[in-house]
Amino acid sequence: MVSGANDAKTPPIVSLAAGGVAGGIEAFTSYPLEFAKTRVQLRSQKGIPTPRNPFLVVTQVYRKEGIRALYKGCAALVVGSIGKDGVRFLFFDQIKNSFADPETGTLSPLRNLAAGMTAGVVASITAVTPTERIKTALIDDARNERRFRSGLHATRVIYQEHGILGLYRGFAGTTLKQASATAFRMGTYNILKDFETKRDIQQSTLVNFGNGSVAGIVTTLCTQPFDVIKTRSQSAHGTSTVEAVKSILLDYGVRGFWRGTTMRLGRTIFSGGILFTSYEAAVKVIMPLYSGVTHTVGADAA
Repeated sequence: MVSGANDAKTPPIVSLAAGGVAGGIEAFTSYPLEFAKTRVQLRSQKGIPTPRNPFLVVTQVYRKEGIRALYKGCAALVVGSIGKDGVRFLFFDQIKNSFADPETGTLSPLRNLAAGMTAGVVASITAVTPTERIKTALIDDARNERRFRSGLHATRVIYQEHGILGLYRGFAGTTLKQASATAFRMGTYNILKDFETKRDIQQSTLVNFGNGSVAGIVTTLCTQPFDVIKTRSQSAHGTSTVEAVKSILLDYGVRGFWRGTTMRLGRTIFSGGILFTSYEAAVKVIMPLYSGVTHTVGADAA
């Protein structure tokens, strides 16, 4: 299981709640880097090339538009991350519990990756694709047209113009990204954790953060092309996955599929550590509350 300071199985409701808390914290704290990465992956405006340095992007936007501009689309991402990480921790924990070795409580590396991939697909369908679509459209729209006043307004306009499919623009790219990213992120984290458990390495905040950061590096390098395709598909006006692939090749060639890697790498190292550390901490806080409630309900029923 993901959680973990103890060896007990994490109840589904605890996995869902702790994952949601961790996702919200991770999304908000690392959003400026996500903003910069998305700006770089979108098509450059004529005569206004986008710098590759994420800190330069952040600095330029801050000077021209203020701190609020760096959090354009943040609310959509935070809401999506609460749902996404709640769902994927829930499904990952349940899948892992089902297939884990009964004696050691661990999974093989391939089963770890398969569990993460399944959790990623479910998360993409239930939460990630529509919220990522809104976030990306808001960031793209803020560069020129500025017709979206807020996340809710953008959702309403996109739905009115394109229907429900408009909110699921980029579904293929997003699902490929989520399936692979969750497989590598959750899989790598748990492979490292299982390795440490077998060798009696004590889990701590520092160890959890380090494992999460390593998982972030592996995830970014393996899934960046899917992230670039997703961003192009979910721009303000939106394109199909095939059109997104063609536009990337036309603009930058094959190397374009790794555009924004530096920014995403910086974010995932940071956010991966925050995500898993927050999850472990949230489980420790929520478990006693959950145990107290179930004990009280059980006592009342008796």
